[in-house]
Amino acid sequence: MVGRNKDFTGPKNTRMKIKLTAKKDVFNYCKPYVIAEIGSNHNGDIELAKKLIRLAKEAGADCVKFQSWSKETIFSNKVYQSNYFLADDYRNRSDYTLEAIVEAYSVSENELLELKNLADEIGIDCSSTPFSKKEVDFLVNEMKTPFIKVASMDLNNYPFLDYIAKKNLPIVISTGLSSLDEIERAIQTIESAGNNQICILHCISIYPPDDNQVNLRNIQTLQSLYPYPIGFSDHTIGTSIPLASVALGACLIEKHFTLDKNMEGWDHKVSADFNELKGICSQSARISDALGSTRITAQENQEKKDAFRRSIVTTRSISIGEIIGIGDIDFKRPGEGLSPGEMKYVVGKAAKRDLEKDSIIYLEDI
Repeated sequence: MVGRNKDFTGPKNTRMKIKLTAKKDVFNYCKPYVIAEIGSNHNGDIELAKKLIRLAKEAGADCVKFQSWSKETIFSNKVYQSNYFLADDYRNRSDYTLEAIVEAYSVSENELLELKNLADEIGIDCSSTPFSKKEVDFLVNEMKTPFIKVASMDLNNYPFLDYIAKKNLPIVISTGLSSLDEIERAIQTIESAGNNQICILHCISIYPPDDNQVNLRNIQTLQSLYPYPIGFSDHTIGTSIPLASVALGACLIEKHFTLDKNMEGWDHKVSADFNELKGICSQSARISDALGSTRITAQENQEKKDAFRRSIVTTRSISIGEIIGIGDIDFKRPGEGLSPGEMKYVVGKAAKRDLEKDSIIYLEDI
């Protein structure tokens, strides 16, 4: 690797910010920006897409995201002939082909504008992942997307990255399928185009990965290597893993979102439903708040401290002028008198007044 720190020493540059949207800066350990990845989970139904937008907003997501591709921009004829990417739901059905599904599930430009208008109306960000230069131009010039999301499959598509970077919008880039050298070249490509508005997402492009394949500590590795904020694009089942990423400082969580995990299609089974997305949004904010500061200070007020801590107390009645011995004291709540750590000021000293058994000893008493 060129120009990067290869030695892992823990998270660095944890407060570098990028303005992802007009209202949201993202940085490591910030309250995570949550993207509900609708992708193609609308199954080509514009009304279902609208319902998912409304539910994502209700669940507390910051953004909904689609995928901008057509039959011509996503696969070659070889793939269509092999049906390699045909969803499992359709593999035993002779009436479905990959080409037909792709055509049915794609979102037209007019439909995407309609979805963006709804998102604007209800107050949730809306973006999409482009699969060609034409789709990039549409997202930037017509849809006015606040940022461009680059799929893992295009991390090594360096000419495409250069084209996107020159649009001078924030770029959110997933790192699935990629080696560290490929990630480095991708980031250098974007930087060389004059764009340093980058958010890097740790990602495993397996649907779903086993837990031991997720390697969440890669988030810390990326934090140590790059000044840019690091997030997490999740393909696991459930909410535990994306929430764990927040404790490692993930600034953004991208999670597939569906109305029903049992629907036909590519991603429904690894997607969050409404309750799961709501949990990710609320609990990630709570975790972020709980992480707080690295500076150790007592949060309890003095009244609380006094109530919970101990004071030096007498174990017997002591007369004025009598010398107090080690066996004459004990330590009990509350902590409003001399503390156990101040025992040296008590043992071997004379009492200035009569002290009853189990009396708290104050400085003026000795």
